[in-house]
Amino acid sequence: MAKHETPLLDELESGPWPSFVSDVKREAQFRKENPRNINFQIPADAPDDLLGVLELSYKHGRTHWKHGGIVGVFGYGGGVIGRYCDQPEMFPGVAHFHTMRVNQPGGKFYTTEYLRQLCDIWQMRGSGLTNMHGSTGDIILLGTQTDQLEEIFYELSHNMNQDLGGSGSNLRTPSDCVGQARCEYACYDTQALCFQLTQDYQDELHRPAFPYKFKFKFDGCPNCCVASIARSDMSFIGTWRDDIRIDQKAVAGYVGGEFKPNAGAHSGRDWGKFNIVAEVVDRCPTKCMRFEGGKLEINNKECTRCMHCINVMPRALRIGEDRGLSILVGAKAPIVDGAQMSSLLVPFLPVEEPYDELKAVIEAVWDWWMEEGKNRERLGELIKRQGFQKLLEATNIAPSPVHVKEPRSNPYIFWKAEEVEGGFDRDITEFRKHHLR
Repeated sequence: MAKHETPLLDELESGPWPSFVSDVKREAQFRKENPRNINFQIPADAPDDLLGVLELSYKHGRTHWKHGGIVGVFGYGGGVIGRYCDQPEMFPGVAHFHTMRVNQPGGKFYTTEYLRQLCDIWQMRGSGLTNMHGSTGDIILLGTQTDQLEEIFYELSHNMNQDLGGSGSNLRTPSDCVGQARCEYACYDTQALCFQLTQDYQDELHRPAFPYKFKFKFDGCPNCCVASIARSDMSFIGTWRDDIRIDQKAVAGYVGGEFKPNAGAHSGRDWGKFNIVAEVVDRCPTKCMRFEGGKLEINNKECTRCMHCINVMPRALRIGEDRGLSILVGAKAPIVDGAQMSSLLVPFLPVEEPYDELKAVIEAVWDWWMEEGKNRERLGELIKRQGFQKLLEATNIAPSPVHVKEPRSNPYIFWKAEEVEGGFDRDITEFRKHHLR
């Protein structure tokens, strides 16, 4: 029998979708049935009390969790999120119920042995409840007590060669797509870059010193499978700077019905007889394609690498061979100043170890943000407040038309002295000489 009545939570089990309430109830039942089989190091009724406090929160319309100060493991300022219940007498099993973030493997590749070992540790020393994966990318271990934190960290680091992730005002756990391990579209080795930057920036990851959180995410191609363009302060998106490769014979195969579009994947629609003009050419956002006389042509100078044509006809169209990545900055969720998408900072950069050029950009951005950013101000908010030009000056990146997000709406222009006295005048003269006839 359940320890607490939960009529409001029970409603969450009534729909057609899987419910976390059912998962917590299952864990609570497991602990009742196995009190001696597992040497539980936190109260066995913790999942029951978790349901109870959540029911109370739903009843009162406010949270009963509070942050009781900094809690963590020795030497680390991040990786543990302190959670305390404001009703410890009513729910002693979750009086303190901390969350631990564990740095996920590259590309989220696991062995069953790893997963069993992780679950065994958490079953004994935590609540047994996990989130695979949180929106951060980490493995989220939900609920343990303060005296178990060092024990869990010891087992993770010594027996599993596994580190904690990031939390607080620091570099959050870098996250990547599967990259070249499984994907033919990957323009660089996402796992190698993600691993190296994780190693190089251990201090930034574990010892909070930033104005607020900072996220790296690595997408191997513009399909953006980890949504770096929408979720990271600095996103690394694979791209190419030569032409899309075209196999005209395969194009004819799609037009003639020999090959199924979208690689035969179920996309919730019936393609019917494939119409290359309607499905590919007319859907190009920059109208850089045409299909005439049975031949597909692409004006690659106008291509924005949206990937639609390649996704629809993967046998006929392939990414270019001169590959690298673009660096974008400033995305975030709608916490303080509304949601923002990333803005392009570096159009193209070859990806070559030891990644010195790339790290120079990262560290220049950090220097500017740490100097100018307000407390709890994300990079994107600083860019919005001071202007993208300030970021270009801080990183010593020359302005380019691809940096323009939208047409200028302010009719007033202010030039710097060095732009007017010689430099700007010279640039205008050169422009007129070469471009105006």
